[in-house]
Amino acid sequence: MNTLPTWFLWALGSAAFAALTAIFAKLGLRGVDSDYATLIRTWVIVLALTMFVVYAGKWSDPSQLSARTWTFLILSGLATGASWLCYFRALQIGQASQVAPVDKLSLLLVAVFAVVFLGERPSPREWLGIAMVGAGVLVLGWRR
Repeated sequence: MNTLPTWFLWALGSAAFAALTAIFAKLGLRGVDSDYATLIRTWVIVLALTMFVVYAGKWSDPSQLSARTWTFLILSGLATGASWLCYFRALQIGQASQVAPVDKLSLLLVAVFAVVFLGERPSPREWLGIAMVGAGVLVLGWRR
């Protein structure tokens, strides 16, 4: 019997929590500026992850990280922040059932960026799946 790879189970968890994020964020954005709401969310994430990393014994000296690692972690953090600001603003003015699928165009962009920047080579079958996700996002995101 084939079992699902561990990465797939973690990815399913990510999808489930991302779905909850959209719903909770939409409910939490009533009567508050979306940028301020993003800041509060970030504080919660920093606190929760700090407690998790310390409790799990994964804390290490940040000064031991290479300059390259710091550069890409900082760039990733800035991109995450920009994504969250855009996402929360979109959720505040749009419907969650439209915003969340359009946000998932990131799947298509990740595939393209992975080819360009990481040298990855998806198979034709994988490209078909990526294209289908992209088409589905467009269908869900556009209303008459």
